[in-house]
Amino acid sequence: MLLEQILASENLQQAWKRVKQNKGAAGIDGITTEHYLDWANVHWGNVHQGLERGYYCPQSVKRVEIPKHNGGIRLLGVPCVNDRVIQQAITQCLQPIIDPDFSDHSHGFRPNRSAHHAVKAVREGIKQGYGYAVDIDLSKFFDNVDHDLLMNRVSKWVDDKRVLALIGKYLRAGVSINGKIESTPRGVPQGGPLSPLLANVMLDDLDRYLESKHYRFARYADDFVISVKSFIEGERIKAEVVDFLETLKLPINTEKSQVVPVRKLSFLGFVFKGKKIVWSPKSLANFKHRIREITGRSWGVSWSYRYLQLRRYISGWINYFGLSEFYRPVPELDHWIRRRVRMCYLKQWCRMKTRIRKLISLGVSTKLAIYIGLSSKGYYRLAKTKAVQMGLNNDWLKAQGLVSVKEQWVKFHYPNG
Repeated sequence: MLLEQILASENLQQAWKRVKQNKGAAGIDGITTEHYLDWANVHWGNVHQGLERGYYCPQSVKRVEIPKHNGGIRLLGVPCVNDRVIQQAITQCLQPIIDPDFSDHSHGFRPNRSAHHAVKAVREGIKQGYGYAVDIDLSKFFDNVDHDLLMNRVSKWVDDKRVLALIGKYLRAGVSINGKIESTPRGVPQGGPLSPLLANVMLDDLDRYLESKHYRFARYADDFVISVKSFIEGERIKAEVVDFLETLKLPINTEKSQVVPVRKLSFLGFVFKGKKIVWSPKSLANFKHRIREITGRSWGVSWSYRYLQLRRYISGWINYFGLSEFYRPVPELDHWIRRRVRMCYLKQWCRMKTRIRKLISLGVSTKLAIYIGLSSKGYYRLAKTKAVQMGLNNDWLKAQGLVSVKEQWVKFHYPNG
């Protein structure tokens, strides 16, 4: 039976390994991944028995608010570590059963698929002459999933009633907001290992509907785009899809849902210039915002820590946004980041004598070092001067630990080059 597979020792160990690797915050019980094994050594026997006999009750998820760069807030529901292990164990057993039946147009949270595949699928449509896009925005999708409709769809693949009951308990576990437990009659909390799979189950009907109409589309979680060849065709299809989504009890954001020329489409952080994939202006603005935070002059951290944060953020950003095929802004980003780093050094060397001494030690002539030391210009302006660029040159910055956006981008596009 499926529950026995979920509770198999090997499956649970693999689930714990994945949860530990992902780290994450503690749930409402305050137990972290570092202390979970100590807790499990005492309590897992009772948990296991409760799961087998059907009386185990998951804890409520902890509400966490993640600020967005546009001023909004993303609401996450963080399960306790023990429930994350159980959810991961369930997911590991359900994924091989359910995933093979999903549409090839679904790219989110699936093995060997990613947002890049969805973006490339839209670009392929552009190459084939699809010049318009139906961009429908599901309003707070994860918060509005109907539990009855979802469980009805899960039961198509799962016939073990004990597993169905356990999944239902997770959906109804409630959410802790400032210490107060609130019920969750609708929705799938973002933050649990099981939620992405359940989201795909809920939207599988949408995929099948679009396929039955022979529409060209790409979906990543609740973000999807339908490629069409004319505005009129797009408006007709949009009305049809909105009507279908009503049968799934999924509200849409009418203000954000529209038919647009592909040159105006923004999808998963990318836009399309001609037939090329390019990171969106918003994505670039978010990148610069974070770089400004890390290279803030008043951030009193060690240089090793600052370089570590820069390396992690730039590498992670390029791992995703390196898909952009537009090379021209890449070297410009490197120039800008180096200038900000040089500015931080100048701020640190705020005393005139310190600045002159440091620049001379870096090979700058005494005359130029004194000129920079005596200058009343701002740090950012001085960071662009030849004297500062000579002393804190690119090779020196690289030796200190600064990674290059250009090098990361080239490595992304030419891994064997």
